[in-house]
Amino acid sequence: MRDRHVLETVLIRRFPGAGRDQIAAAANAIMALLDQWLADERTPATPSLDGSGGDHRDTRHRPAVGH
Repeated sequence: MRDRHVLETVLIRRFPGAGRDQIAAAANAIMALLDQWLADERTPATPSLDGSGGDHRDTRHRPAVGH
């Protein structure tokens, strides 16, 4: 859903009482998160600083326990 117009349409339908400024702010935030997520996927994993031995993506992309 990289197309901003489609995203705004979905947000308007989901939040019909929201103003245009709220829809724009939400779309900006979602697009920024998507861009960051895609950048993380392209970036090679770096060692974690917490000593666990895993990379920075280990804790963010694990499925929930029991699923």
